[in-house]
Amino acid sequence: MLPIRALEQQIVGALQSCPRLVLQAPTGSGKSTQVPQILLDQQLAGQGEIVVLQPRRLPTRMLAARVARERNGSPGGEVGYQMRFAKVISPATRIRFVTEGVLLRQIIQNPALPHVSVIVFDEFHERHLHTDLCLALAVRCSRTHRPDLRIVVMSATLDASSVARYLHPCRALVSEGRSFPVEISYLTKPPDEAREPVWDRAVRGLESVADTTTGDVLIFQPGSREIHRTIRALESSRLGRMFVAFPLHGELPPEAQDAALAPHCQRKVIVATNVAETSLTIEGIRTVIDTGLARIPRFDPVRGINTLLIEKISRASADQRAGRAGRTAPGLCLRLWTERQHGERPAHETPEIRRVDLAEAVLALSSAGVTDMEAFAWLDHPGAAQLDRAASLLRDLGAIGDRGITPIGRQLLEYPIHPRHARMLLRAREEKCEPEIALIAALCQGRSILLKSTGKTMDAAREAAWGTDTTSDFFPLVAAWRYAAAHKFQVDACRPLGIHADAAREVERIVHQLAQSSEPTSAPPDSAAIARCVLAGFSDQLARRLDSGTLRCELVHNRRGTLARESCVRTQPLFVAAEIREIGTLGKDLSVLLSMATAVERTWLEEIFPDDLRSERRTQFDPAQKRVITRHRVLFRDLVLDEGRACEPEPSEAAPVLARAVADGLCAFDRWDDAVEQWITRLNCLAEWFPEEGLAPIGPDDRLELLGQLCYGAVSGREIKDKPVWPVVHGWLSAPQRAFVERQAPERLPLPNGRSAKIQYAIGSPPTVDIRIQELFGVREGFTIAGGRIPVLVRVLAPNHRPVQVTQNLRTFWEETYPEIKPALQRRYPRHEWR
Repeated sequence: MLPIRALEQQIVGALQSCPRLVLQAPTGSGKSTQVPQILLDQQLAGQGEIVVLQPRRLPTRMLAARVARERNGSPGGEVGYQMRFAKVISPATRIRFVTEGVLLRQIIQNPALPHVSVIVFDEFHERHLHTDLCLALAVRCSRTHRPDLRIVVMSATLDASSVARYLHPCRALVSEGRSFPVEISYLTKPPDEAREPVWDRAVRGLESVADTTTGDVLIFQPGSREIHRTIRALESSRLGRMFVAFPLHGELPPEAQDAALAPHCQRKVIVATNVAETSLTIEGIRTVIDTGLARIPRFDPVRGINTLLIEKISRASADQRAGRAGRTAPGLCLRLWTERQHGERPAHETPEIRRVDLAEAVLALSSAGVTDMEAFAWLDHPGAAQLDRAASLLRDLGAIGDRGITPIGRQLLEYPIHPRHARMLLRAREEKCEPEIALIAALCQGRSILLKSTGKTMDAAREAAWGTDTTSDFFPLVAAWRYAAAHKFQVDACRPLGIHADAAREVERIVHQLAQSSEPTSAPPDSAAIARCVLAGFSDQLARRLDSGTLRCELVHNRRGTLARESCVRTQPLFVAAEIREIGTLGKDLSVLLSMATAVERTWLEEIFPDDLRSERRTQFDPAQKRVITRHRVLFRDLVLDEGRACEPEPSEAAPVLARAVADGLCAFDRWDDAVEQWITRLNCLAEWFPEEGLAPIGPDDRLELLGQLCYGAVSGREIKDKPVWPVVHGWLSAPQRAFVERQAPERLPLPNGRSAKIQYAIGSPPTVDIRIQELFGVREGFTIAGGRIPVLVRVLAPNHRPVQVTQNLRTFWEETYPEIKPALQRRYPRHEWR
């Protein structure tokens, strides 16, 4: 009996008392196959369906087959499975294993999930983006439409407490599981990654343990390319006679996957991606060779899409892989890195939602009726910057608008790729070039298939093979791929032209997925049609060259960049860049380099994005001429496509622009001096000191209004230079109010000797005067203004006009401070009078 069966009654009791359950169970405990059966047999699903979510296609199909076999049936009966391009179910199906995208589309199409009674999230620790979305939408469904919906979250390595808090109210159970001991072995020194490819390291690792182990071997590699290289290296080594090798990854046809998992009379080596890390128990595995690498989805800022990057796995993933060797007997795991390096790896993988572009997620949620992405109940909130970037792109693609998702956005959801490339394919339907655009979208996904040219010989060979084209950097890649495909991706045929045969073969797989519903036409594709499709997907990266003699460009969203010199689109004034990268060194200014360019026509913008084009009359200050000019401009979003010659602005247009230039210090009124500024400050102080008088202060906007009045009728700094300003400034107040200002906040302070001192006013500080000490002899009381409300701060100056005291209390100064400083002042200034 599998260990999970020991928890059967606890699982039943937990779900009868609470509709949500978190189940933590080690690998090999049987949770993936037994829990769905427990739910069905114990009537926890009623008359509805049990949907089991799997993060990968291969386990989805294999688990459905195994559970069906255990229940004496076959897939498509009581137990079935569903994934993109594969649907093996019937009206009798009660347990349905599905991939994430299938469940997400089902929730979007019908948020109430009729006929579904239980959703089981298996291997939740992988934290794929679609899994997070499905869980959040399922919880929303249970809290709105379906309080009876049961949700079960299962994993071997799961932070159960955080998930339980998110699902509250929720029950949590832990299964001890059953596994055999696995000996962990490390390298004694770090691998030489630069000199020894990962497939050679894997074979060398197997050679070191092959003679001292029994049973089958599982080798983990990051992708199909590394898998096939490993098998070739193994077959050409001495191990080729000892083992039979099988590849195992999600893109293999079902019969090839079944062959890898079936028993064999000879010792077997399965070379797999992390598809074999969880869910499946592979009989006979006693040894695991772990390269410690996986292809991890991550946002690529250069291409503006999510891509798969080869990265080091976490310690938790390494433990999952090692556990494969101890499912049915004691085993060995050889890790192809050192124990010290193991300790430096992260404990867990970063959830996908924190490292990928969220355009697909935001589009899916918009389709599900979510309008506030910030307030959405994310298990891990992605952050405002990620959400804003995704929303901005979707608006540029025409997928969302002010009222949420648009008809175009709903059509983009039909494609299993990034919305940017989905938008290209959607346009390709109209242009009748879907196969060609599927190829371009596939070329965008992975490594470049075309290596840098080695010289004139290779350049000539390329030109002879596929000619020249100056309208898109994609066309040489398309021609190179077709050449490689025609030569069956043979290395010897591809090498003289600098074509990366393995990368081209990977593109073929993606093309097949994207073009399954495309029907090739007999007519040759129109290059302009293809370029229009590229524009549809990359309109947010539209660039305009500043002039014909430079590669410098302006882009949409107020960006600037430089077109790569190797681009073939060097003479076109308008293009879209499929790749944008920042280059430079840390601590210095970075430059933006534009590449993978495709030339576009302005008329195409009017055709595809008519709502994003606009004409405007723009009046602005030209700092070089120091005058206001007006131009008529045509813009695509915020990118200026065309700007007419300068013309004379209307007075009502010029005045506020010239006023802003004065405020920014670009030109000035000679007569707007310190006296004017002090008068404005005196007024503003009195408005604060005498609120009952109703004086209107002059704030920043009011200042611009005054400047605008002064600038009216002028268009240049020269015309306003000598213009009188006092009539307009004084006109802010009535005559009685101006008299009140002069009376209560005078410009100068009378002194006993008949002279006066200038008062300095400042908002938030007391008014201040500078007075020489000899002019204060006999003055015992401090000075005040504003009818005695406001004391004046006196800076008492020595004969050299430097302050010796700052005070509002002159009586205390004469009685306490002056006797102390007088002797020193007398000695220093004997010719001055001292009392």
